[in-house]
Parts: sequence; structure tokens; C-alpha cells
Amino acid sequence: MSDLEFSLIVLLSILASFLISNLIKRHYKPYNNLPPGNMGWPFLGETIGYLKPYKATTIGEFMEKHISRYGKIYKSNLFGEPTIVSADAGLNRFILQNEGRLFECSYPRSIGGILGKWSMLVLVGDMHRDMRIISLNFLSNARLRTHLLQEVENHTLLVLQSWNQNSNICAQDEAKKFTFNLMAKHIMSLDPGKPETEQLKKEYITFMKGVVSAPLNFPGTAYRKALQSRSTILEFIERKMEQRIENGNEEKEEDLLGWVLKNSNLSKEQILDLVLSLLFAGHETSSVSIALAIYFLQTCPIAVQQLRDEHIEILKAKKQSQETELNWDDYKKMEFTQCVISETLRLGNVVRFLHRKALKDVRYKGYDIPCGWKVLPVIAAVHLDPSLFDQPQHFNPWRWHYQQSERGSTTATATATATSSQNFMPFGGGPRLCAGSELAKLEMAIFLHHLVLSYDWELADTDQAFAFPFVDFPKGLPIRLRRISNNVFS
Repeated sequence: MSDLEFSLIVLLSILASFLISNLIKRHYKPYNNLPPGNMGWPFLGETIGYLKPYKATTIGEFMEKHISRYGKIYKSNLFGEPTIVSADAGLNRFILQNEGRLFECSYPRSIGGILGKWSMLVLVGDMHRDMRIISLNFLSNARLRTHLLQEVENHTLLVLQSWNQNSNICAQDEAKKFTFNLMAKHIMSLDPGKPETEQLKKEYITFMKGVVSAPLNFPGTAYRKALQSRSTILEFIERKMEQRIENGNEEKEEDLLGWVLKNSNLSKEQILDLVLSLLFAGHETSSVSIALAIYFLQTCPIAVQQLRDEHIEILKAKKQSQETELNWDDYKKMEFTQCVISETLRLGNVVRFLHRKALKDVRYKGYDIPCGWKVLPVIAAVHLDPSLFDQPQHFNPWRWHYQQSERGSTTATATATATSSQNFMPFGGGPRLCAGSELAKLEMAIFLHHLVLSYDWELADTDQAFAFPFVDFPKGLPIRLRRISNNVFS
């Protein structure tokens, strides 16, 4: 898509979505200490510039210029609303920790229109809390240990064993296949490769294209097609619900649908939106994170070797105990793997910014944040801040290594690591901390375990991650595989 086409699409989108609301926009009382900034064009504000694609390992030219000119806290007009943009780590923590008191979630209406009004992403208050509790109960630490870990490994092996030796693959597509099949099994007990699973995947791909497109609800647009796929997906989920109810929900509570039907008082509409939103959240962000890890690691052979050494030791211990399947103790031994995961999430920034709204007039560092204004805590800007992370554009998993006795860390190093951890928020924070964060890290760790034990890889074509603003590899991350002989592990 050319820059001109992109600009026209965003322009039409914003005009269609916000023209009427801006014409009747309520008047705000004057504030003497608003952050500096530029409100941009009437109606449009600065949204086109803010959403223009850029390299995912940067914050983009638009934000770089604004921070340079106005500082880390500035005002703008984005998504049709007056907005305070925060690239300030302290303000971001303050916003997330005061969820429901001073700020609340406030995503564009187009997101709610496609994910549903009962989606966890757009819900606020008690209803969000109740939905989140359901998700946390199903994604409990006990379930991760006893059930989900083995499911993750099974689906990892299913994908990796389908790869041909010395072949080229699109790593992003393979990661999406892995996470979709896992979530379909986890949520509705759908088996990979079965016709109904493949049909659902086809509809879901169309749905996802609409989620990340301009919200133009006209015939032929990606957004309109996504709304149609949403209806098809919801009909599929509803049929599964009805089958469960007719059968007395006799299936074991091994999937989320069965668990919710038995352990909650949610309405049919609420369950449908919950299942759809969890399928979206559990599939998209995890698959992009895995693709980012594959991309970053091929630029850092030393990290690949240390990662491989760690997993060879785990493999040797498994052979000595005559065990084949990974268990929770094996997972807890993956210490450097967790460093790789943290660095991937910090540098790649799958979730780049969050949508919030001020519930009251707020004063922060001498600035006024007016009640009713949109507030955007930009997580990526903090993760890529050179004053908080040394050489932030450099992939450096060792920055997360807190094993002081092994690494001989000085007090200064330990303090720097603690500061980095305080400013590290890939899963958000506060009451809306991502319910699936531990599952996402488990998926990445198990996938990397089998990947580094089975393959070497390199880019088969030039590609890199871009923010659209959703992170994506334009070419699907094509890589060339070379299978590793088992003899190297003996």
C-alpha cells in the first residue's frame, strides 16, 4: 500500500467515524497548564501522521519529532478526540495503576464494533473485573502446570515436524498456525486439521484483516468483510454452545467454553464475545511475539548458542530420567530463555500503546489532564527510551539476567536491572494486566525449546517488523531452515 493510499484510507475512516461527534463535541473549560503540543487539523487532528507505518523497533518519525519538540508528555488530537500522549514511564505507571479511579479504558468505537461490546478489551468496571476473573481462573497456574503446558508442546511439535528439511517457510504464518490451533483446542476443543477447524481459521483470517484495517463499513472493504466473518464465527461458537447444553455439557472441563458454561452466569451474548475476544487476544499477540523472537535471534548467533546450550542441558536431563515430555520443572530451568522473551517483548513491542480516558481532572508534573480527554500511554516509547534502557535498539537478552552470583553483577548493575523491570510493561499493568501473560510466555518458551534443538535458520529474503500500528512482517518473515543432527546433542 502506498503512502497516498494509506493516507486516503485513514482520512476517509476518520471523517466517517468522527465527523458527527466532532460537530457536537462538548466544550471543555480552559486549562492553563495543558502540556505543549499541536492539535493538528480540524476534525482530523494528527491521526494520519500518528498511524503512518514505521519500523517496529523504533517509535516512528512522528513521535520522535513530537518528543524532541514538546517533551515526553504532549497534547494532540487523535482518533477524533483531544488527547494527552505519554512517553513518560512515571505517567504511564500512574495511569495504569489508577484504572477505574482516575482513568478508564476507552478504545475507538470501531474496535468495540468488531470485537463486540462484551469484549474484555473494551469493557470497564465490574463487568471487566468479572470477565477477567473468569479468564484468570481458567488460566490459573495449576492449569498451566497440569494441562496447558502439554497442549503447548503438542501443538509446537505438530507445526515444527511439518517443516521439510532445508526448506523455506514463512515464520509468521507458521507461528500463527501454531497459536490458532492451540487456542482453538484450548477454547473449544477443536482438533487441528479438521474441516471445521480449517473453516473457522479461514473466517478468522478475514476477521483479523478487518480488525487491523480502517473502520470503513462499506461493501467490499476489509472492515465490512470482517463484520460478516464475525457473524459466521459467532454462529459457529453458538452451535458449539447449543451442542454442549443439549448434551448436558458432559465434556470434561478441559476447554474454556465448557468451563464458562458450567462455572459462570454469563449470558449467551457475553459468552460469545468472551470466546471471540480470547481467540483474538490469545492468537494474534503470541504469534507475532514468536515471529519477533525468530527475527531477533537470527541477528544474534551468540544468543542462539546460549539458548541452545540451555535447552541441550534440559534435553540431557530428560534422557537420563527416561522422560520425553516437558514438565513444569523443565520450564522453570529456562532462565536465559526468559531473558530472550523479555528482550523480544521490549524491543518488538507487540502492544505499542493503550487507550485510556481521564475520569477526573488530573494534575501530573505540573500539567493538567482534563476530565474526558483521551490519554495514550505509549508503552513502546518507554521500552525504547535510551535514558531507561542502554542501547535500546540493540537486541541484548543479557540485560535481563539477574543471576548475580553467576554473572558477578555489581550493585550498580543490579540496580539498573531493577529499574528496567520497573519500566517494563509489555502486558500492560494495574487491574487490566493481561490475563494471558503467563500463557504467552509459556508458549514462547516451549516453541523456542524445540526450535533451537531442531533447526538453524536465516532470513530467506529481506523483511522486518513494521507497526501499522499493529506489528506485522510485510513478507511474513521468510526464513531458510537447516535441520540439526541429533548427534550434536550426544
